[in-house]
Amino acid sequence: MQYNEITGLIIQTAIDIHKKLGPGLLESVYQTILAHELKKKGLKIEKEVPISLKWDDIAFDVGFRADLIVEDKVIVELKSVESVQEVHKKQLLTYLKLTDKRLGLLINFNETVLKNGITRIANKFRD
Repeated sequence: MQYNEITGLIIQTAIDIHKKLGPGLLESVYQTILAHELKKKGLKIEKEVPISLKWDDIAFDVGFRADLIVEDKVIVELKSVESVQEVHKKQLLTYLKLTDKRLGLLINFNETVLKNGITRIANKFRD
């Protein structure tokens, strides 16, 4: 499955969920439902994936978690906040770098129109 096909399914599924539930719920609710719906569509989903950081011989194995990784290709970070901040985008980009993934989606469910809360982020530093 190609990146555009995967992200298209994620985005359409998120929009469908948002149309039914609207904004205002906890991030964990959207995460659970989105993971469930994507699994029903046959996609491989990992939830709350630990992201480790290594520096020389120092390993940081706690504190960093990707909300969802879809098909082992796309990191999905979910928010339910008043507005997405630059720090949220930087966090996702850092996760992409640390996991050597190419593409991520930042989805803020606390928008009146969900398409206004979707940001696609590419890891341009990937080898």
